[in-house]
Amino acid sequence: MTIPLVVGVDGSEASLEAVDWAAGEAVRHGVPLRLLHAAAGEREASAVLGAASARARQAAPAVVLSSEVSHEDAATALVGEGRNAFALVLGNRGLGDLSGMLLGSVGLAVAARADCPVVVVRGGSDHRATGFGSVVVGVEDGESSGTAVDFAVREAQVRRCQLEAVHAWSAPAGACTTPQASSWQLEAHRRPPAQVLDDALRRPAERYGDARVSRRLIEEPARRALLEAASTADLLVVGARRRLGHPGLQLGLVSHALLHHAPCPVAVVPQV
Repeated sequence: MTIPLVVGVDGSEASLEAVDWAAGEAVRHGVPLRLLHAAAGEREASAVLGAASARARQAAPAVVLSSEVSHEDAATALVGEGRNAFALVLGNRGLGDLSGMLLGSVGLAVAARADCPVVVVRGGSDHRATGFGSVVVGVEDGESSGTAVDFAVREAQVRRCQLEAVHAWSAPAGACTTPQASSWQLEAHRRPPAQVLDDALRRPAERYGDARVSRRLIEEPARRALLEAASTADLLVVGARRRLGHPGLQLGLVSHALLHHAPCPVAVVPQV
């Protein structure tokens, strides 16, 4: 049986927007959609799941839909479901979060602990739809970007849109550098920026020969470069490293910033 796309619902408008997005995603990938609600009371759960189911049916009448109530805390329930899920989808803020928070505590905890991709649905209706025709993936100098790039290429293919691979880099002050070759690379044991992108995209290019990919090398902080690229994107994809000796992922400052401030949905893809 095909593993489902799981969306967390809590009755908030943000979670219903996540249901809309997840329904479209389930249709694009041909996977079932499961609604998960963590609740203490059955009456509340029935109302929340009823509203979310109606929203999913309206967005995608043909999708295979199921629902589940968990009596664990929301983060634990979602992380558990993520062990056998295509992806987890969450709204950017839940009912229990303070109004001043840019990302709900549940969303941040799930993004840091899940075994599968986690999508936090952010942005206005234009960014939550597919109107921009672009998926952006951030590429790091390391192994954590490989699975993220694969995920991003598949997303671009099912959406029939362009993939924009972005690698942001910076050289020491005063260094004379280019993206292709630089004097400081040998000292820092780092690859030239152009090679970072080439290496990250080589395997997807072999597997998905018809993928439309553009490459952007930007000499500026990664946070700024990716937020800028996301301003005209339907989805922003970033990778996350496994923490050695500890459960969960190493999200880092850039991923935290994107989850809090990106103008479009953000997918955090764990390194495999």
